[in-house]
Amino acid sequence: MIDPLAEVVTLLQPGAGFSKSVVGAGPWAIRRSDAGQPFYCVILEGACRLAVDGHAPLALQAGDFVLIPSVYGVAMSSLEPAENDETPPVALGLGQFRIGRQDGSIDFRMLAGHCSFGSPDAALLVSLLPKIMHVRGEPRLATLVQLVGEETRGQRPAREVVLVRLMEVLLIEALRSTAGTAASPGLVHGLADGRLAAAIRAMHERPTYAWTVAALAKEAALSRSAFFERFGRAVGVAPIEYLLTWRMAIAKDLLRRDEGSMAEIAVRVGYSSASTFSVAFSRHVGMAPTRYARAQRLPIKR
Repeated sequence: MIDPLAEVVTLLQPGAGFSKSVVGAGPWAIRRSDAGQPFYCVILEGACRLAVDGHAPLALQAGDFVLIPSVYGVAMSSLEPAENDETPPVALGLGQFRIGRQDGSIDFRMLAGHCSFGSPDAALLVSLLPKIMHVRGEPRLATLVQLVGEETRGQRPAREVVLVRLMEVLLIEALRSTAGTAASPGLVHGLADGRLAAAIRAMHERPTYAWTVAALAKEAALSRSAFFERFGRAVGVAPIEYLLTWRMAIAKDLLRRDEGSMAEIAVRVGYSSASTFSVAFSRHVGMAPTRYARAQRLPIKR
């Protein structure tokens, strides 16, 4: 059976950027601005506040894990207000940093880092994921983050291969753990709903089929109106918009890897001809498929 979640994560090509250990004492506050980078952290000891641009602040406690697939500004602070807007961390060496009071015992510890998505189409795929994932009480996630940190700082054989696999597992585990939480809409919420999951899997198994809302509603054993409303609420987009997004993600991957002629790629993503595919691709991506292939520095067969 096709696993939509695994397909999306595989196409994203997640990898490790950096991981660090942070300890703190007393009042502190830090802020970073990162252009769309995926951010994650796990709280090992103590508590803090996390504020992400465009989202309500979160109160985090020991055992909490947070993953944000695309973050532009993130602020973290102690529960006790700091005197200054920002207290820069002090590097201790070996990927460790200290924030707040620089002497005496600590009252806060976390692992944090940025990962990367190797796919040039990451923004499109990230749109299918929850905007923020907050998981409480999942020790497996803390263990995975610990392993990522150790592998990042080590120089062992096959390091990059191991990091890629660890990040894939970390991302999938975070998404699975988010299914029963109040995370923002996304693919994981759709898959957590048995009725909607049937329709989503059908789209992934047969992307070339001429799906309509009515046909997808039948897969989900729901009325057309109930399916349309339920899908939009859970996934965050309309069913046919989701299908188009997935088809374009497949098409981009095929174009990058030069997997067939234009006509062959068109058929593989559900279009009857190269011309209809080209029109749909141009409208969705903003450039013709031939131009997209050239931009990726991959030749395309005629």
